[in-house]
Amino acid sequence: MPAFLRLNSVSLGFSVLLTTGFACAAPTLLPETSINADREAEADSPRVKEVSTATRTATPVRYVPQAIDSVKTAAVLDYGTNDLGTALSGIPNVSSGADTRFDSLRIRGFDASNDFYLDGVRDDSQYVRDLHNIERIDVLKGPAAVLYGRGSQGGIVNRVSKAPEAGRRSSIEAQGGSEDMRSLYADLSADATENISLRLNMGNQDSNSFRDDVSSHRQLFAPSISWQLTPRLNWLAQYEYSRFDRTPDRGIPGVNGRPADVKRETTYGDDRDYIDDKAQSLRSKLTYELNDNWQLRQTLSVFKLDSDFDNTYLTGVNAVTNRVSRARFQQDLQTRNVFNNLEAEGTVDTFGFEHRLLTGVEIGSQRRDPKLYAVATTGPGRQTVPTLDLFNPDRNQSHTGTMVPSSDNHTEVESRAIYVQDQLRLNDQWQLLAGLRYDRFEVETTNMAGIKDGRDDNSISPRVGLVWTPLQNHSFYASWSKSYAPVGGGQIGITPNVTSNANDLDPELTRQKEVGVKSDWLDDRLSTTFAVYELELYNRRTSDPVDPRLTILTGLQRSRGIELTATGQLVGNWYLRGGIGLQDATIVKDNNGLEGNRVSNVAKRNGSLFLTWKPEQGWYAETGLTLVGSRFADNQNTTVLPGYGRWDALVGFRQKDWDLRAALNNLTDRTYYSSATSAGQIRLGEPRNVVVTGTYSF
Repeated sequence: MPAFLRLNSVSLGFSVLLTTGFACAAPTLLPETSINADREAEADSPRVKEVSTATRTATPVRYVPQAIDSVKTAAVLDYGTNDLGTALSGIPNVSSGADTRFDSLRIRGFDASNDFYLDGVRDDSQYVRDLHNIERIDVLKGPAAVLYGRGSQGGIVNRVSKAPEAGRRSSIEAQGGSEDMRSLYADLSADATENISLRLNMGNQDSNSFRDDVSSHRQLFAPSISWQLTPRLNWLAQYEYSRFDRTPDRGIPGVNGRPADVKRETTYGDDRDYIDDKAQSLRSKLTYELNDNWQLRQTLSVFKLDSDFDNTYLTGVNAVTNRVSRARFQQDLQTRNVFNNLEAEGTVDTFGFEHRLLTGVEIGSQRRDPKLYAVATTGPGRQTVPTLDLFNPDRNQSHTGTMVPSSDNHTEVESRAIYVQDQLRLNDQWQLLAGLRYDRFEVETTNMAGIKDGRDDNSISPRVGLVWTPLQNHSFYASWSKSYAPVGGGQIGITPNVTSNANDLDPELTRQKEVGVKSDWLDDRLSTTFAVYELELYNRRTSDPVDPRLTILTGLQRSRGIELTATGQLVGNWYLRGGIGLQDATIVKDNNGLEGNRVSNVAKRNGSLFLTWKPEQGWYAETGLTLVGSRFADNQNTTVLPGYGRWDALVGFRQKDWDLRAALNNLTDRTYYSSATSAGQIRLGEPRNVVVTGTYSF
């Protein structure tokens, strides 16, 4: 057993796991369903009727006064997609900002790189997440600090993991495709006794790339157990080990305001480059039914990441000489997160009103230790990183000079929070959601010279929402929410002994106003959501115009948008999933020269539409379009990423135990650009490729 798990073995005996979306409400609060009933039909439908990400209680999507989109991972894994940026690229007003180092997203125009969660537990370390042990991905749009704490300006992404279920069948899946892509995964289930259910997800994937000398290797091992200890007490525990060893690829540079006109396979790294992420998580959840109306949940989550890299990457290009400049860094990063959560949920009636109450306490402890090495600029081993020709890079030109320590920081974060929420049913037409959370955040960083600095912040985050259902299948809603982002709370850590006032600033604050309507159509088979919102970061950090060395909180970043989504069954064996988003994400006030600019990696319009025909057995097919408008690669708005449309399709044949399918991505072989880290680092999307998948269930 890994050391970090042994150290916590005592506390595990008394703790809990937060797993498939905090779900498990008291029996009187949820309709009873059979685990086996209509499982095949439910798996085929893209629709998710009930979520807990938005309220930490199992709530029908239609009664959540906030937009939330859910993506079943099976729908994207069939196309060979195993990263969040690509999986969510068609979600309205969601865009990728990732490179091969770590996951990064924009939600409603705001950076959500540190707003990732696993079964509702904060998962903000910098790595690339595996989707094979994930049932679905929930994207909650807008501030979510009322339940999740700091950050979450544009929204959060919560991955809902696969958990044991009594009677579930097992499956083995093999996949192969273009660029030597091959994988083998198993999803095994067993009922050890009538009170114990087991599940094991494990597998391996190898792949090359259309990019020169870029490859990757993944491993996954994820066992879990659900044990009904007594009629009222359940224990759910999950462990996951994932490894992703890959070649880093920062893409191509921009030239004269556009991506460089080079071959799609052109890279500018070094043959020795690598990134190796090893992530481990252990989650344990105890659920105790106090009585027919109240439930107690206690949760422990432990996460550890070891990530190493050696990366020579491009930083820009000289448009006159066509020489690409490069830098080289090495890093040894360790992070460790421990979160404990205690929640009580139940119903009470007062004066004829029905209250669904939730209250919770969260305690968190995080550590981050990045040791960074840079190219020596002095001494006998000094050597600059060779530049390369833009069009014909000779990647044998390597940096062979000395690497010296650049930084070695140790950061500790302690967080405490208490929150309360009331879902109040006023009558058959009106429901009110109100919540409040108090957070205390403490960060302390020690640098390689032994200099230490810290910062403490307190904040209160509110949310209020109203749902009106004048017609049985149509719910109109309005909501207002607020979140905060303290200094050192994103990529955790501050700079000790900084000469400016950066460590002394108050948190940035974000507020959202949203109205919309959620509807069910076609005898409750198809669901739609229409939302209009305004989201403002109204005290954005910016330079002091009097003394540019100082930072003040007078900036403004605003996003206004409209979203429409539809998911479900049209008629018979026909299914639909898709949506469209329109948004204007702008830096409204700024003293750094960015005023009036659009936010990088954010398109004014994006969306997707997939149509599926899938009978119970036999042949089935799917086709769909993903559309993304033009974006800027940088906040300076110097380089444009052209908009694109990608057409994908899938055909398959299934019987009771077998399922064979083939997917063709980017049918028209369109050259497009998926994201950018800067104007000098632009990632290309995949060219036309095929993925064949075979599944055997037993």
